[in-house]
Amino acid sequence: MSKVVVVNCTTGEETIRDLTPEELAANEAANAEAQRRMEERDAAEAKRLKDKESANKKLEDLGLTEDEIAALTA
Repeated sequence: MSKVVVVNCTTGEETIRDLTPEELAANEAANAEAQRRMEERDAAEAKRLKDKESANKKLEDLGLTEDEIAALTA
């Protein structure tokens, strides 16, 4: 079971206790949400890179040089 440290700021007394079932559930929900957001961000970045690569390929197919493509996309 996970533990939590509770500090009384007035007295400096520290108490270590187990997390309650509600606290555990909240932590698990927060972790799941963080994981979902990271996966969503990673997927968006992968799509952006794929789209950029596709766009550059299309510009090459139109006959633009690498320098011209760099000038357009910078």
